[in-house]
Amino acid sequence: MNYSQFSSESVGAGHPDKVCDQISDAILDEALRLDKNCRVAVETLVTVNKIVLAGEVTCNEKIDFEKVARNKIREIGYDKEIYNFSDKSPIEVYIHEQSADIALGVDNEGAGDQGMMFGYACDETKELMPLPIVLAHKLCRRMDDLEKSEKWIRPDGKSQMTISKVDEKLSRLERIVLAKPLDYAKDIDFKQYFYDQVVLPVINEYNLNIPIDKVIFNGTGKWEIGGPSTDTGVTGRKIVVDTYGGMGRIGGGCFSGKDPTKVDRSGAYAARYLAKSVVAAGLASRCEIELAYAIGVKEPVGKGIETFGTARKSDKIIYDFVWNLMDLSVKGIIDKFDLKRPIYQHTAKYGHFGHEDYPWEKIDK
Repeated sequence: MNYSQFSSESVGAGHPDKVCDQISDAILDEALRLDKNCRVAVETLVTVNKIVLAGEVTCNEKIDFEKVARNKIREIGYDKEIYNFSDKSPIEVYIHEQSADIALGVDNEGAGDQGMMFGYACDETKELMPLPIVLAHKLCRRMDDLEKSEKWIRPDGKSQMTISKVDEKLSRLERIVLAKPLDYAKDIDFKQYFYDQVVLPVINEYNLNIPIDKVIFNGTGKWEIGGPSTDTGVTGRKIVVDTYGGMGRIGGGCFSGKDPTKVDRSGAYAARYLAKSVVAAGLASRCEIELAYAIGVKEPVGKGIETFGTARKSDKIIYDFVWNLMDLSVKGIIDKFDLKRPIYQHTAKYGHFGHEDYPWEKIDK
């Protein structure tokens, strides 16, 4: 990596785009709970007191789309009139069955669409993820956790990390940006509170430090109401947050709201597994895998490996290792990670990678 500094951002569970991702994946989970062979491609849009659901769902059982969406919105924390968006906001549903032309290819165990997917791993953290995005996710998760116990902290929020390279490693914190909607009637020093309760617990875990004057909190000076009433949200608009914080390449499509026959999702999970396996095995300190698929075709139509000059073994050894790790057909990926089960709504916040409970993160030792 030639950057002397690198920045990554994350967003909280109440961010409008993440609200949409979670609703879309909650619908996917409900469909999989009812029918493991369902086909789902659902988009959500949220704005002032309005939710719109659109897309394609083929399922053997009837799904109450409105109920699923309202339950998820309430769970996220939008349950007060002051937010101008809640689980009681009107919902419009425009969902129909999957195209017969697409189904024809998927029924034959082919990919549900064309596209390229990338997986990335590096040895900067124990998660084998880039340090900036790992810290950014943890800051947002910490703020969201405080929101559950402190009623003056409101849904939505963002974080951003800027880290400098020292001795060829990203290891010096330069700036931290935090944003969180608050009830400003609370009489405390908000910046000091979030520095003590959010910043320090996260960076101390990594033996890092940064003075409070290098932290920006609510940069405009005030943020009272967040969420869809102030910023329209749409499914799939945070794919850099979902992946590697800009450090690794991203493919052409998002993950949320898509069943695993859609290789935008399953192919990206497989690529991450392969890249992580290379780094975990000590074959390179950084690795990126590309896979490419064509609609209706079972096997990848393209694949590649990049180790950015960090390989510790020959290309042949690394290639033989990677391409023998798993079956990269669509069915092979689904079977390897047991993807036809309702596990997806949790992936729609704090990134899809770096969490040990996700099956594509479990490396075969």
